Amino acid sequence: MKVLVVMGSKSDSHIAGKVTKVLEEFGVEHDIEVASAHRNPERVEELAKEDYDVFIAIAGLSAALPGVIASHTTRPVIGVPVSAKLGGLDSLLSIAQMPPGVPVAAVGIDNGRNAALLAIEILALKDEGLKKKLEEYRERMRG
Repeated sequence: MKVLVVMGSKSDSHIAGKVTKVLEEFGVEHDIEVASAHRNPERVEELAKEDYDVFIAIAGLSAALPGVIASHTTRPVIGVPVSAKLGGLDSLLSIAQMPPGVPVAAVGIDNGRNAALLAIEILALKDEGLKKKLEEYRERMRG
Protein backbone atom coordinates (compact mmCIF):
# COMPACT_ATOMS: atom_id res chain seq x y z
CA MET A 1 0.00 0.00 0.00
CA LYS A 2 1.51 3.26 -1.12
CA VAL A 3 0.49 6.93 -1.25
CA LEU A 4 1.75 9.59 -3.63
CA VAL A 5 1.84 13.14 -2.33
CA VAL A 6 1.98 15.66 -5.17
CA MET A 7 2.63 19.36 -4.61
CA GLY A 8 1.73 21.83 -7.31
CA SER A 9 4.71 23.94 -6.25
CA LYS A 10 7.70 23.65 -3.93
CA SER A 11 6.10 26.45 -1.92
CA ASP A 12 3.53 23.87 -0.75
CA SER A 13 6.19 21.87 1.11
CA HIS A 14 4.98 23.10 4.51
CA ILE A 15 1.64 21.37 3.84
CA ALA A 16 3.35 18.26 2.42
CA GLY A 17 5.33 18.05 5.66
CA LYS A 18 2.07 17.76 7.62
CA VAL A 19 0.97 14.92 5.33
CA THR A 20 4.21 12.97 5.45
CA LYS A 21 4.53 13.31 9.22
CA VAL A 22 1.22 11.48 9.73
CA LEU A 23 1.95 8.88 7.04
CA GLU A 24 5.28 8.15 8.73
CA GLU A 25 3.63 7.90 12.17
CA PHE A 26 1.39 5.16 10.75
CA GLY A 27 4.18 3.48 8.79
CA VAL A 28 2.56 4.14 5.41
CA GLU A 29 4.90 4.01 2.44
CA HIS A 30 4.78 7.19 0.37
CA ASP A 31 6.57 9.27 -2.21
CA ILE A 32 6.58 13.02 -2.76
CA GLU A 33 6.65 14.79 -6.12
CA VAL A 34 6.37 18.36 -7.36
CA ALA A 35 4.33 18.69 -10.54
CA SER A 36 2.14 21.54 -11.68
CA ALA A 37 -1.09 20.83 -13.53
CA HIS A 38 -0.42 23.93 -15.62
CA ARG A 39 3.36 23.98 -16.03
CA ASN A 40 3.98 20.25 -16.56
CA PRO A 41 0.68 18.49 -17.27
CA GLU A 42 2.43 15.58 -18.99
CA ARG A 43 4.31 14.79 -15.77
CA VAL A 44 1.07 14.94 -13.77
CA GLU A 45 -0.51 12.47 -16.18
CA GLU A 46 2.50 10.13 -15.85
CA LEU A 47 2.28 10.26 -12.05
CA ALA A 48 -1.47 9.54 -12.08
CA LYS A 49 -0.82 6.37 -14.04
CA GLU A 50 1.82 5.05 -11.62
CA ASP A 51 1.03 2.27 -9.17
CA TYR A 52 -0.19 4.13 -6.08
CA ASP A 53 -3.24 3.26 -4.00
CA VAL A 54 -4.16 6.82 -3.03
CA PHE A 55 -3.07 10.23 -4.30
CA ILE A 56 -2.88 13.36 -2.15
CA ALA A 57 -2.67 16.53 -4.25
CA ILE A 58 -1.74 19.83 -2.62
CA ALA A 59 -2.62 22.93 -4.62
CA GLY A 60 -3.43 26.60 -4.26
CA LEU A 61 -4.99 29.27 -6.44
CA SER A 62 -6.92 27.53 -9.24
CA ALA A 63 -6.10 24.19 -7.53
CA ALA A 64 -6.46 22.17 -10.73
CA LEU A 65 -3.93 19.53 -9.67
CA PRO A 66 -6.29 17.16 -7.79
CA GLY A 67 -8.81 17.22 -10.63
CA VAL A 68 -6.20 16.63 -13.31
CA ILE A 69 -4.87 13.63 -11.39
CA ALA A 70 -8.43 12.32 -10.96
CA SER A 71 -9.05 12.65 -14.68
CA HIS A 72 -6.25 10.13 -15.32
CA THR A 73 -7.02 7.51 -12.64
CA THR A 74 -9.89 5.70 -10.97
CA ARG A 75 -8.03 5.49 -7.65
CA PRO A 76 -8.91 7.87 -4.79
CA VAL A 77 -7.59 11.43 -4.99
CA ILE A 78 -7.61 13.70 -1.95
CA GLY A 79 -7.20 17.41 -2.56
CA VAL A 80 -5.63 19.75 -0.03
CA PRO A 81 -6.46 23.39 -0.77
CA VAL A 82 -3.71 25.87 0.09
CA SER A 83 -4.40 29.33 1.47
CA ALA A 84 -2.50 31.19 -1.24
CA LYS A 85 -5.17 33.80 -2.06
CA LEU A 86 -8.71 34.57 -0.89
CA GLY A 87 -7.99 32.70 2.35
CA GLY A 88 -7.84 29.47 0.36
CA LEU A 89 -11.55 29.53 -0.51
CA ASP A 90 -10.72 29.73 -4.22
CA SER A 91 -8.65 26.56 -3.90
CA LEU A 92 -11.25 24.78 -1.78
CA LEU A 93 -14.04 25.47 -4.24
CA SER A 94 -11.90 24.43 -7.21
CA ILE A 95 -11.23 21.08 -5.57
CA ALA A 96 -14.74 20.48 -4.23
CA GLN A 97 -16.63 21.50 -7.37
CA MET A 98 -15.45 18.74 -9.70
CA PRO A 99 -17.75 17.76 -12.56
CA PRO A 100 -19.98 14.70 -12.14
CA GLY A 101 -18.15 11.42 -12.67
CA VAL A 102 -14.68 12.66 -11.68
CA PRO A 103 -14.80 13.03 -7.89
CA VAL A 104 -12.04 14.40 -5.69
CA ALA A 105 -12.20 14.30 -1.90
CA ALA A 106 -11.43 17.65 -0.31
CA VAL A 107 -10.16 18.35 3.18
CA GLY A 108 -9.99 21.69 4.93
CA ILE A 109 -7.71 24.50 3.83
CA ASP A 110 -4.05 23.73 4.65
CA ASN A 111 -5.18 20.55 6.44
CA GLY A 112 -2.54 18.10 5.29
CA ARG A 113 -2.97 16.12 8.48
CA ASN A 114 -6.59 15.24 7.66
CA ALA A 115 -5.61 14.35 4.09
CA ALA A 116 -3.12 11.82 5.45
CA LEU A 117 -5.68 10.42 7.89
CA LEU A 118 -8.27 10.06 5.13
CA ALA A 119 -5.72 8.23 2.97
CA ILE A 120 -5.00 5.94 5.92
CA GLU A 121 -8.73 5.25 6.38
CA ILE A 122 -8.96 4.26 2.71
CA LEU A 123 -5.92 1.99 2.96
CA ALA A 124 -7.21 0.49 6.22
CA LEU A 125 -10.17 -0.99 4.33
CA LYS A 126 -7.77 -3.69 3.10
CA ASP A 127 -5.09 -3.64 5.80
CA GLU A 128 -6.05 -4.94 9.26
CA GLY A 129 -2.81 -3.74 10.85
CA LEU A 130 -3.39 -0.21 9.64
CA LYS A 131 -7.00 -0.39 10.77
CA LYS A 132 -5.84 -1.33 14.27
CA LYS A 133 -3.35 1.57 14.34
CA LEU A 134 -6.12 3.95 13.26
CA GLU A 135 -8.47 2.64 15.96
CA GLU A 136 -5.72 3.09 18.58
CA TYR A 137 -5.07 6.63 17.29
CA ARG A 138 -8.75 7.49 17.63
CA GLU A 139 -8.85 6.02 21.13
CA ARG A 140 -5.87 8.20 22.17
CA MET A 141 -7.72 11.25 20.82
CA ARG A 142 -10.65 10.48 23.13
CA GLY A 143 -8.46 10.15 26.21
